[in-house]
Amino acid sequence: MNKKLIKPLLTILPIALGVFLIWNFLSKLSVSDKETIVHSFKTANYWWVFLSLFLGILSHLSRAYRWKFMLNPIGYRPRMLNLVFTVLVAYLVNLIVPRAGEIARATAIKKYENIPVNKALGTIVAERIADVFMLLLILGVAFIVQTDFLLKSELFNPMQSLITLTLAGVVGILFILIIRRSNRPIALKIKTFLLGILEGLKSILKMKNKWSFIFHTVFIWFMYVMMFYVVTFALPETTNLPFGAIIIGFVVGGLSMAITNGGLGVYPVFVASALALYGVEENPAKAFGWIMWTAQTLMVLVFGGLSFLLLPIINKEK
Repeated sequence: MNKKLIKPLLTILPIALGVFLIWNFLSKLSVSDKETIVHSFKTANYWWVFLSLFLGILSHLSRAYRWKFMLNPIGYRPRMLNLVFTVLVAYLVNLIVPRAGEIARATAIKKYENIPVNKALGTIVAERIADVFMLLLILGVAFIVQTDFLLKSELFNPMQSLITLTLAGVVGILFILIIRRSNRPIALKIKTFLLGILEGLKSILKMKNKWSFIFHTVFIWFMYVMMFYVVTFALPETTNLPFGAIIIGFVVGGLSMAITNGGLGVYPVFVASALALYGVEENPAKAFGWIMWTAQTLMVLVFGGLSFLLLPIINKEK
């Protein structure tokens, strides 16, 4: 395939998939289903949604402030406003092209703070390693708090899971041994990548403000979970969800973000499916998913768009 066509396709296909899933979702709703979902939207308590957005902004501010702890040791003292706005621009770009936000963030900070792109990207990668660790931790918590539920459901088969984990462990060990012994170009690239991840983890532990960095990392993800949690009070059908349902819904919703741009068409369906496991009626569960996704997306569009416009204005002299 022509390389010139690959990048546009990688941008268009996730969006097209999201639009198709939305159409597919709407086409399967009966008239009464649509009326129930619209009623949920009309009667929802949006003060809880606004609180969720406020918590989201706090997480973004914390992410921007945390970035300072990575940039200061390498000799850069960027303005806090530039850090905040470039982080918000990154979220906006990710809605259009998945994972391109990191490149946009590094490019923007180069333009307005003269920080080399490669150094900025290095700090962003180290941040992402910390975020992946937090996601894995939350996944572990989700499994632990829901063990009884999973054991009683058809979603979990202990013997099958044990076999899967064993096979995964064996494959992982064999993969590492092969990579370590091989001198092929692809193996060397993988080895360099894995060593880079390890070095990123070490840099976090060695940094001067590591405890502040760890605090903000935990705070960011706590805000993410709370964003999801407070919106459950917006609808009467989701008000009394147990802690396990909150964690499972949050994890499932977060994982759906990787399928399409910002979870377009996927996030509401995945979250609704998770809540349905806890006895929430299908239509209110779908309404909750759509309210949650719409609020998050609008927040990114509004604040990301404003940041894109304000960056050149506040840096007019540069």
